[in-house]
Amino acid sequence: MDKGKKVYFISDMHLGASTLESPRETEKRVVRWLDSVKGTASAIYMLGDVLDYWYEYKSVVPRGHVRFFGKIAELTDSGVEVHWLIGNHDIWIFDYLPSETGIIVHRESFVTEIAGKRFYLGHGDGEGEISFGFRLIRWIFRNRICQLLYASVHPRWTVSFADGCSSGSRRSGGATPGFKPDAENPLVAFAEKYNREKSGAIDYFIFGHQHIAFQRPLSSGGSITLTGDWISLFTYAEFDGSVLVLKRFDG
Repeated sequence: MDKGKKVYFISDMHLGASTLESPRETEKRVVRWLDSVKGTASAIYMLGDVLDYWYEYKSVVPRGHVRFFGKIAELTDSGVEVHWLIGNHDIWIFDYLPSETGIIVHRESFVTEIAGKRFYLGHGDGEGEISFGFRLIRWIFRNRICQLLYASVHPRWTVSFADGCSSGSRRSGGATPGFKPDAENPLVAFAEKYNREKSGAIDYFIFGHQHIAFQRPLSSGGSITLTGDWISLFTYAEFDGSVLVLKRFDG
């Protein structure tokens, strides 16, 4: 990490969601944020649910998001590392986006070192206590055979189905399921247990998924940060090599 450079973490933009007040304006706002950090970014980690829905067929891709994809390609072309951790909405990224935009795709949570600090990065849908139903759906969505069967259905049906599921979940409160930044939060509990069992191995746990923005120290060492969302919070985390700060973008 070069002197004067920073690493950024962002999640849950849900670009393209029909329930956004203005999907086009949300996309433009994300692009403005990317423009605002491109001069200082050494790396950007997008921690899942960047798109509200995405499925790459063998020879076609969904419409939309051209401003966003173009900006990501501009960043990677200039030497900025852009990492994309898949979430529970943008699971089905295969080879098109990596080859066209230069992103580095991560399909599972992982640990990495940045400026001598250890980071545990994930979307947050695979950590902590997970209901059997959600665990089953997550397995089905990630299963390659199920993906091939899904691809055999015409997009006019699959896109409408996916949008209906997402919209219905959000209208019933699924987008903001009421998590709190306390010790009972499943991601806080997961991080506490992880560092307790591994003697404080992680300096920073960073997740998305819950659509809440907060930071707190862990009694077992290190800290946990949840990056919020771009539906109502417009928050992100910034690491300058020594301090991790949670910020709001008002541009």
